[in-house]
Amino acid sequence: MLLAPCVRFVPPGFFQKPGFATALMEQITTFQGTPNDVSEAVAARVARSRFLYEGGHRYVVLMEESVLRYRTANPDAMKGQLRHLLAVMPLASVSLGIIPFTAQRTVWPLEAFYLHDDTQSVVETLTAKIKVTQPRELADYAKAFAGLAEMAVCGDGARALIRAAIDALE
Repeated sequence: MLLAPCVRFVPPGFFQKPGFATALMEQITTFQGTPNDVSEAVAARVARSRFLYEGGHRYVVLMEESVLRYRTANPDAMKGQLRHLLAVMPLASVSLGIIPFTAQRTVWPLEAFYLHDDTQSVVETLTAKIKVTQPRELADYAKAFAGLAEMAVCGDGARALIRAAIDALE
């Protein structure tokens, strides 16, 4: 199982639509001054979404409500991205929780992280991905995920927050 608490400014790559991913990757390329391989990067990112539909993977994703509201792409791409979140929510491989602005804060992670079963955590920083394998540190990430999960709304509550974000774009 892949547990993916996403305390981030964008949905995780495997949830991204091409229009959204293109806007995001263009911004990253400009910021970092790296060679423009956006079309290849977007294709690779979008291809990873196949794991949502095949195999025995399970993605438990938590995102802050702000992720739904940031204008990372133009309004049409943002609407498409938000509608895509609604479309993947019913998949058996997906559990999506949104931490509302109004949630009582009990955990404040400083970075995005992915917890791969009990074997490793991948932490994303501005410039690097860090793999954590120490059992004590993995326990801290599992504890943070559990705290975040308690703050999140799922199902109808999450869908309502996504729909409100779509409505705000219209």
